[in-house]
Amino acid sequence: MKWTALYFSLSVLFFFGCSENPEIDIQNEDIEILDDTKQNEEEETDSETSNGNTIKILSLGDSYTIGESVCETCRFPEQLKDSLLLKVTTASSIQLKIIAQTGWTTSRLINAIATDNPTSDYDLVTLLIGVNNEYQNRPFSVYETEFPQLVNKAIEKGNGDKSHVIIVSIPDYAFTPFGRGNTNTSTRLDMYNNFAKTYCINNNISYVNITDITREGLIKPELVASDGLHPSAIAYSKFVERILPVALEKL
Repeated sequence: MKWTALYFSLSVLFFFGCSENPEIDIQNEDIEILDDTKQNEEEETDSETSNGNTIKILSLGDSYTIGESVCETCRFPEQLKDSLLLKVTTASSIQLKIIAQTGWTTSRLINAIATDNPTSDYDLVTLLIGVNNEYQNRPFSVYETEFPQLVNKAIEKGNGDKSHVIIVSIPDYAFTPFGRGNTNTSTRLDMYNNFAKTYCINNNISYVNITDITREGLIKPELVASDGLHPSAIAYSKFVERILPVALEKL
């Protein structure tokens, strides 16, 4: 029992990153995890979008976007990039930039985008955010205010065109060994996802639901990463199966 408690304590730290402990918050503010693409490669390709040879993708989020506990090429933005490169024959290359970190809430993502200040010429922008608002018991009103702000920021970075944006639903960590099937967690996450989905429908913005995939985690352990909490590479591949057709329509 002692080792089990230690295991899940470490899982919380790696997944949610930000606790109510100010010292932990300050440490996290000093860490910024961006694209796996080398910085010099980004600088060289920043001007290539207009010629149609290079597709530029920006992925915004938290641990589910950076791919906590899976390899760098296993996270869903990387799998999406690879899939698009196979499907979009007119593209000679795809440039991916990731602004995401384990533990980020909507507030922290807003600040990170402002700090990084990426260009506004992305052909595709994905946004997956909100689980840490729920886990850290932030007021839901914060999400109601900041989620639309992030959507608008995603549109701005996507050439000011909302057709370049894909919103991805929040996975349900209740269906993991860490979550232990907590129905209260699922109920709260439904509230977040329903708000995001309704906002997207009302504003004609693409929304892809992947939550039901993660809700098979307890009966299909292969969908959960080795930390017992995050999606596995297999789960992310299933995310991409749903995101890919939407992305292809936009490119």
